[in-house]
Amino acid sequence: MKNRPTLHPRNRHQGRYDFARLTEALPELSSFVIETPYGDPSIDFANPASVKALNRAILKQFYNIEHWDVPEGYLCPPIPGRADYVHYAADLIAEFNDGKIPTGPGVRILDIGVGANCVYPIIGQSEYGWSFVGADVDERALASAKLIIDENPGLKGRIELRHQKASSQIFRGILNPGEKFDLSVCNPPFHSSLEEAQEGSRRKWKNLGKKPAQGIGKIKPPLKNFGGQASELWCPGGELEFVRRMITESAEFSTQCVWFSTLVSKVDNLQSIYRELRKAGVTDYREQMMSQGQKISRIVAWTFSIL
Repeated sequence: MKNRPTLHPRNRHQGRYDFARLTEALPELSSFVIETPYGDPSIDFANPASVKALNRAILKQFYNIEHWDVPEGYLCPPIPGRADYVHYAADLIAEFNDGKIPTGPGVRILDIGVGANCVYPIIGQSEYGWSFVGADVDERALASAKLIIDENPGLKGRIELRHQKASSQIFRGILNPGEKFDLSVCNPPFHSSLEEAQEGSRRKWKNLGKKPAQGIGKIKPPLKNFGGQASELWCPGGELEFVRRMITESAEFSTQCVWFSTLVSKVDNLQSIYRELRKAGVTDYREQMMSQGQKISRIVAWTFSIL
């Protein structure tokens, strides 16, 4: 049995949250800080407003983001886990650069499903100076991401947003002929239906010791404490079908992106994904486990290039 993974060594979010420093960075966070039964400071992670305030504080303290928000009901992701993905992505890119992590805007990353939060581009630009193209099917999410970019001067000119007009497509309609990317990242919808997403939310609320609140985006009930619209949470066939489509389309753009990658939440999907990768003719693929709190997920990455 594999040992439980820890955060990437370069991840700035090791250990417990330092609420003293976080509230110094964002004083409004102090109104959400509570004391655990052990006497430690924390927040109510079942409260979406608390989670959003925590994210604002983290992004301000560590990534110099002065203005950040997402519309009500949209995904408000845990920052340490997203940072882990970015750092492991950097390790992958280094493999085609004599083992050195390339930095600067010449490194181009494609974010499939950038969302309203724009978190992967924020972290990747701050940590490594990379430039990003963020794609999404949801125009309101893109409008939110654009507002984040416009209100933070350090992001301007480094993040381009593109609307994916066809929800059944992933790379088609987004990648332009001849353009090149070093890597693509993706946080796919994990569930296969609204009902499955709701059941996942019920389990999460139960684990938090809370009764479910109301609403997934505009859909009721229940609410995930990290939010999420339908396109962020579920799609026909769920995570496995989405990743299968991604693999199939990636073969069409094999010369335009060095590494393709995605999060995989369900371990039972891995063997099917590996079969699809072999069928697509990839030259290499990798699995990297990640852990934050009780949640374990994986990055699966593949390439058609040769080291």
